Amino acid sequence: MEKPFLKVEALTKNFPIKGGFFSREVASVKAVQGVNLEIKRGETLGLVGESGCGKSTLGRCIIRLIEPSAGKIFLEGQDITTLTGESLRTLRRKMQIIFQDPYASLNPRMTVGSIIGEPLIIHNLFNSKLDRQNRVKELLQTVGLRPEHINRYPHEFSGGQRQRIGIARALAVEPQFIVCDEPVSALDVSIQAQVINLLMDLQQKLGLTYLFIAHDLKVVEHISNRVAVMYLGKVVELAAAEELYRHPQHPYTKALLSAIPTPDPRKTDQRIILTGDVPSPINPPSGCHFHPRCPSAVADCKSNTPHLKLTRPEHDTSCLLVGPQAGI
Repeated sequence: MEKPFLKVEALTKNFPIKGGFFSREVASVKAVQGVNLEIKRGETLGLVGESGCGKSTLGRCIIRLIEPSAGKIFLEGQDITTLTGESLRTLRRKMQIIFQDPYASLNPRMTVGSIIGEPLIIHNLFNSKLDRQNRVKELLQTVGLRPEHINRYPHEFSGGQRQRIGIARALAVEPQFIVCDEPVSALDVSIQAQVINLLMDLQQKLGLTYLFIAHDLKVVEHISNRVAVMYLGKVVELAAAEELYRHPQHPYTKALLSAIPTPDPRKTDQRIILTGDVPSPINPPSGCHFHPRCPSAVADCKSNTPHLKLTRPEHDTSCLLVGPQAGI
């Protein structure tokens, strides 16, 4: 079997909450809890779930923008959680991120040329200023912008154009892996399609590997090879995109898919309405985290913690009620 390009083992991230006179840690936000993932070279793994489930935190931990509390991350077989100093700096070239908000992620005081050219300076990729400018112009053309935009400022561009600038900045150091952190959620629907098509074209042209984080399930279905579903810091289902959308196994995944609007009035599938609110990650429920809202929960769900297991060919689900042994 082909070794995974990126492998995550038992990744955990807790954010401390401090209080009292001496600012001691009184609690912690359990943002990511023991996540295991593998991403193959050249594929797109979609990561979906409700807001606050830990998707962005997981993506940022993987590329070491946020330090994980526990667990290991392997890139091409190398444990990158142990890297520091110059070794970590060298690793940065291999992994980049496209941020969600194209308005907040670009420095308004810097020109487009400076924004895209800054990574080239940091990593000493071009000694000549002219060579850097030529590289920036090349990157602008790659993402569908004009070379003469190099001297303009972010406020002179639309949201879609700003996101293209963010993509160009991520591509500047020729990375192999890119975390796309909801890159189209702040854009108009027509612009979303353009940016998604651009990302797919770049992947094919440059051999990129993506972790695509989103809450729009239709977008994820279009761009992803495989999809992982997160709930309250844990991956509850993982399968090939077509398999997951046709044969969802976890009750939470079924509820998410039932909420996708359809233009076909003849489709009368009943929407699954989840009761209650998402529990607090400070004090998550015992057993299965989803059991307080699950329409199928039984007594065992409150005390037994499920783990990802094979429930269909190449389809993993974390649910006590799903699988051959459960008779479902």
